[in-house]
Amino acid sequence: MSQQLTPQNTEALLQRIREWAAELGFQQVGVTDVDFSEHEVYLQKWLAQHYHGSMAYMARHGSKRARPDELVPGTLRVLSLRMDYLEPDTQPLKILAAPEKAYISRYTLGRDYHKLIRKRLAQLARRIEDEVGGGQYRAFVDSAPVLERAAAEKAGLGWIAKNTMLINADAGSWFFLGEIFTNLPLPVDVPHSSKHCGTCTACLDICPTNAFTGPFQLDARKCISYLTIEHHGSIDPELRPLMGNRIFGCDDCQLCCPWNKFAQATDEADFKPRHGLADADLVTLFTWEEATFLEKTEGSAIRRIGHERWLRNLAVALGNAPRSEAIVNALQSRRSHPSPLVQEHVDWALQQHGVMTA
Repeated sequence: MSQQLTPQNTEALLQRIREWAAELGFQQVGVTDVDFSEHEVYLQKWLAQHYHGSMAYMARHGSKRARPDELVPGTLRVLSLRMDYLEPDTQPLKILAAPEKAYISRYTLGRDYHKLIRKRLAQLARRIEDEVGGGQYRAFVDSAPVLERAAAEKAGLGWIAKNTMLINADAGSWFFLGEIFTNLPLPVDVPHSSKHCGTCTACLDICPTNAFTGPFQLDARKCISYLTIEHHGSIDPELRPLMGNRIFGCDDCQLCCPWNKFAQATDEADFKPRHGLADADLVTLFTWEEATFLEKTEGSAIRRIGHERWLRNLAVALGNAPRSEAIVNALQSRRSHPSPLVQEHVDWALQQHGVMTA
């Protein structure tokens, strides 16, 4: 680094970083050191209980996930940044209450946040580098083994709540997180002295599949977000009826959280819903052929599950919807689908409507 950093000018630099981040659309920036030993113990216990299911990547990177300086040698600080994404007009509760509609987690209705935030983080890193005249910077948005919620908690952005989400007292939990690893000796922020969930258990009680084994403990194998996004195979038949019309992710434990009365609406145009997915009929989405699916999900995080799992998830939701001629006909049209995974879930759905499939 060409500029000698002192405690005085690092304080001033951090203030400028916060201003630059705000200009780039981030609502908050915090800084932490690289000691995640407390969270590493929790991670190892979680993995030992096999709560990560088929997400082998959670264990694949060994200690790197909890040790930033092993992932990026030389790292001294982690900048944790928050970007709000809530679109107030998407009426999530109304869609959940309409079983013929498709519920898609609100975070993915617009442009893929990975792309947008990664670009903004890179811009911020370049601005810091230009200001300091050097340094080391690596930006991450779900793109590497990083304990992002632990980093955000340590950086003072909020606390990890009973539903394992990060909650901010002024903004709820409807936001994305991103990180910049750096070797700059920036002053660290003070984390919350305690968690502020109190005696509330709304998030634990509302979970459709009872995926929480206790406060702060999520068995991902039963989580609808895991089942519809991360899981590649057959969905447990016992869990299918509990999934309702949720075809990509689940927001129930956020929708019921009292802290989300403080959630801030986004003004990011890229987070606005696309292709009518905030209020779409299950039958309509189920008729999409792969080319249509790829066209309608271009630039969206939804595309990552592929057309096969898209149909799998929709078949489950159609099986949970009230019987109608349109639903039965739609399911019948997919019985000869070349994917055994799709066939299995279509047959299950038809059986839910009393249609023999043998």
